[in-house]
Amino acid sequence: MSGHSHWATIKRKKAGVDAKRGAEFSKVAKLITVAARHGGGDPSMNLNLRYAIDKARSINMPRDNIERAVKKGTGELAGAALETLRYEAYAPGGVAILIDALSDNRNRTAGEIRSILEKHGGSLAAVNAVARLFERKGTITVPVAAVSEERIMEIALENGADDIVSKDDVHEITCSPEAFEGLVKALEAADIQPQRAAVEPLPSITVPLDADAAAKVLKLIELLDEHDDVTEVYANFDVSDEVMAKLQQG
Repeated sequence: MSGHSHWATIKRKKAGVDAKRGAEFSKVAKLITVAARHGGGDPSMNLNLRYAIDKARSINMPRDNIERAVKKGTGELAGAALETLRYEAYAPGGVAILIDALSDNRNRTAGEIRSILEKHGGSLAAVNAVARLFERKGTITVPVAAVSEERIMEIALENGADDIVSKDDVHEITCSPEAFEGLVKALEAADIQPQRAAVEPLPSITVPLDADAAAKVLKLIELLDEHDDVTEVYANFDVSDEVMAKLQQG
């Protein structure tokens, strides 16, 4: 399984830890605010806002927090101006990383990201040195318990999916950005609610890692992901099930 899928699985298993919930609320509130600023405050007309709100609900973010974040985006409430940033970097083992962030202080965020990377064997990369190794794809995950593999495969393939893989506790569908919205609507029309849906960069090539390198890369990604301004981290590492089992055993 490749990097982003591994990290998404790990984050799902960590979800609900109270000590980190406040930080997660803050990050998702930023996503909602930016989505509302660029596409308006009506989630039925703004797909990015809709899925930011769905993400907020998945972590039990209070309704008042969601509404406040939307109003900041639409200008009904005052709020700091947030800038969308992307950093390209390398992790140990030559793994390529894309780091998405929302910040009200570009210089501060850049310095803090650089510090995390350098302290853990990584480094910032030149523009497009890393981005060219990724391709924008629609990704949709649905809990295995919600629908059979046969049924979701039927819907996905009839509505333009490129691939569907059932692993661990989710079905994961990938598609072109053009097919994404139609595929989400087809699932919802069949009373299947996606757990997560986004158009995001997925690696076109992956770097296989042994247990030692994988432990270092996962630690670095965890630290980046915990930064207050970071919203997503994408990486092109690949770890076998055997290595992943070894890491989980400690």
